[in-house]
Amino acid sequence: MKKILLFFSIGITAVLAAQNSLAIPPALSGTTFNLTVQNGTTQFFPNVNTPTYGINGPLLAPTLIFNKWDTVTLNVTNTLTGSGNSTTMHWHGLHVPAMDDGGPHQLILQNSTWSPSFRILNNAGTFWYHPHGEGKTDLHVSKGLAGMIIIRDSAENALVLPRTYGVDDFPIIVQTKSFDILNQIAISTAYDTLPMVNGIVDPYLDAPAQVVRLRLLNGSSDRSFMFGFSNNMNFELIGTDGGLLDTSTTLNRLRLSNGERSEILVDLSALLNDTVFLVNYGSELPHGVMGADSVGDALNQIPDYYLNPLNGADYNLLEIRVGSPTVNPVTTIPQTLVPHSPWLVSSATVNRQFVLDTLSEVFVTPNMAEGPFGINRHFFDMDSINEIVYLNTTEIWTLHNKTMVAHPFHIHDVEFYIVDIAGNPPPPSQRGLKDVVLVPPGDSVRFITRFEDFADDSVPYMYHCHLLHHEDDGMMGSFLVIDTTLNAIAENQHLAGKMECFPNPVSGELNLLLPENKTGVGILRVYNLLGELVLERTSSSTHEVIGTTNWPAGIYTVQALYPDVMLHAKVIVR
Repeated sequence: MKKILLFFSIGITAVLAAQNSLAIPPALSGTTFNLTVQNGTTQFFPNVNTPTYGINGPLLAPTLIFNKWDTVTLNVTNTLTGSGNSTTMHWHGLHVPAMDDGGPHQLILQNSTWSPSFRILNNAGTFWYHPHGEGKTDLHVSKGLAGMIIIRDSAENALVLPRTYGVDDFPIIVQTKSFDILNQIAISTAYDTLPMVNGIVDPYLDAPAQVVRLRLLNGSSDRSFMFGFSNNMNFELIGTDGGLLDTSTTLNRLRLSNGERSEILVDLSALLNDTVFLVNYGSELPHGVMGADSVGDALNQIPDYYLNPLNGADYNLLEIRVGSPTVNPVTTIPQTLVPHSPWLVSSATVNRQFVLDTLSEVFVTPNMAEGPFGINRHFFDMDSINEIVYLNTTEIWTLHNKTMVAHPFHIHDVEFYIVDIAGNPPPPSQRGLKDVVLVPPGDSVRFITRFEDFADDSVPYMYHCHLLHHEDDGMMGSFLVIDTTLNAIAENQHLAGKMECFPNPVSGELNLLLPENKTGVGILRVYNLLGELVLERTSSSTHEVIGTTNWPAGIYTVQALYPDVMLHAKVIVR
């Protein structure tokens, strides 16, 4: 029999209706974004102040709105207090240079600012940003460091879609959190008994009686969701991780694992002055998926999992109160969206195998549901590179899950198309470009991708499980993208020219030869391997000389930004 649980407080007490207006994170747009990572307090429970983290506020972060082809600069300042609170900031799903990706190698020390600049190459879609520090991702995300990214482009703009942020186009960041007896946020526990949307417990949303767009993000540490509505009405799926699909798909259930995003259109026209709930139908999640009624078996269990009343339960996430339509409402749903041209399996020249498993040679009696887990018999090591990938190569990655729990697998740098899941074509909800795929327990997934635009022979990208404590415990690997033909990379294939650096290695003066066809005054920046800025100056010449005599020996990245081109090069200082 299906369990229906409405809302949960700290004592898991049901209440009859949502009480708190849904917070819509403020939207920031333009090309320069100032983001302050800070301490805060939030009242998840009445009259109880819980320490949290936020960006430009006490909890969560502003929504960043980018336009495709713009070059953006993000000034991320870390003001967190407390011992050892360095952090990072990863632009989840964005196709950016490795040095700007915000993985564990791009550390932002306390009281310092990291300022990556890159061109927006992704298509219109819903992405997000969050810390990615070694061993700290779960703590920092659980305490509140997460925000949405919306990218717009001309193809999306040509469609009749809801796109007025906070009016008919809503960010919906769904999370569950765990708390200890002092109401402090807890991590690495399966007792995540408090659901929330945009950081709000028991939320309601006032929405117009028309077609509205919900941008769904599973921002939880561990839990998957099976989304639907309390009246079982249909909705239209129009986008997945990488943006819009080729055609819309009618659904009444949508599963999202950790880090996945989907855009859905919901027609509320017939519900004027009525109420409907966005529901998690947890009873419909398959065995082995975090949030289902069961994971593992009698010998392989997750501590506290069966004590959590949310697991395998159906419960409301968001009350939607339907009011009057807007002045110019969207009342139709487009069937045709944007074209896709998936890479052919036959075009792949490299096939890689990844085994998701416990490290049984380390643990005499490994727990196949709890872990700890590794990839290809390795835990993550900051000083190791697990895979070497070559630029402009099409590859198929096969993920074999040898455990009893489903793992959401995420790759940085690129997006992919799913070839098959457990030998079957992906369901409609998994079509389109993706960057996260849930690998079922005991089964496998294949995806195809192509590595384009960016290469870096010293700064890696990551791949990992997006169950955050799995990632923190070492279920992650790194890969370098190597360009065997150039010593510098134009930011994307549409931009001509390159930057030459000599001598390389260098021990005195470094000469830079810049493209003749660049325009305007540019900025030269040099970063060390930790991502720290060691030099910044303007440039208007095609020949620049930089002194390196006082720099410590090591690998440095030279970045040249001009209005029409952004170039990178690696140099070794002796």
